[in-house]
Amino acid sequence: MDSHRHLVKGRLCATGMEGALADHVRAESFHRVTPLLESWALSQVAGIPVFLKYENVQPAGSFKIRGIGHFCQQMAMKGCRHLVCSSGGNAGIAAAYSARKLGIPVTIVLPENTSTQVVRRLEGEGAEVQLAGKVWDEANIKAQELATRDGWVNVSPFDHPLIWEGHASLVRELKESLGSPPGAVVLAVGGGGLLAGVTAGLLEVGWQHVPIVAMETRGAHSFNAALQAGRLVTLPDITSVARSLGAKRVAARTLECAKECEILSEVVEDREAVKAVQRFLDDERILVEPACGAALAAIYSGILGRLQAEGRLGPALASIVVIVCGGNNISSQQLQELKTQLGCS
Repeated sequence: MDSHRHLVKGRLCATGMEGALADHVRAESFHRVTPLLESWALSQVAGIPVFLKYENVQPAGSFKIRGIGHFCQQMAMKGCRHLVCSSGGNAGIAAAYSARKLGIPVTIVLPENTSTQVVRRLEGEGAEVQLAGKVWDEANIKAQELATRDGWVNVSPFDHPLIWEGHASLVRELKESLGSPPGAVVLAVGGGGLLAGVTAGLLEVGWQHVPIVAMETRGAHSFNAALQAGRLVTLPDITSVARSLGAKRVAARTLECAKECEILSEVVEDREAVKAVQRFLDDERILVEPACGAALAAIYSGILGRLQAEGRLGPALASIVVIVCGGNNISSQQLQELKTQLGCS
């Protein structure tokens, strides 16, 4: 009750709109506890129990609402008058959803090649949409310029401690559901926010010994490049079709995570990620975007088995958790176009 009273008070002082904002600003989280279900099909492929953490059923369509919702609520407490977020789509939708819940205006800056369905979704959430640049990094420059306006706050898609703090809730849910730690957690890496959040969560619940298999697509492999170089690396361009992984440079925090937990970085081709999307659709009747397909490819492309054969993962894993990060940048038509483009059978 005290935290709720403090939250409401912060917004009332900032805007003076007492009655209306009391309804909009809430202490509870904007994300939902998502299902963790064992997949018969993926378990057959992997030869060990594979559990899927279904972040695609979050209100905003992806895991992003965990960290971004938490960040936006904290900014509302401090009197933010306008949110601005650069995004490839998913972070923007999470920010727009949070802003609508909080009753705060929001501007989302997207790359010019963003799909019309994502733009429509954002406008449906009440967001102002601006298009800038060919990739996220260029849209982010525009967002940072807008955030210099009085009362405006920039919502980073992945690079802020509050974002990581929010994403850590996912691991608390895993512990609640599983009880004992899995043999590994598989996730996709774009800018590194999910990786940083899962690392924080593993440390929090005492599972720091659980390896993280960090999946990227070639052409958006900024984390893998950074690990190989031992320092942050800026890719010359994003050439992968997995647009949601399209940050040319990961957050600095990701390299720190590699010192705190065991992280196995793997890169797959676009074709493998898209084929994983199709196989997952056939196996589970669920459509996810290629960024999520990168994580699923750890199973479908035999990467986990290879890591075990190389001795980098234990030979007898009790189970594997794959984070189905979801995503809004996909439709059945887009999937068919990607398969044709990449020559997938």
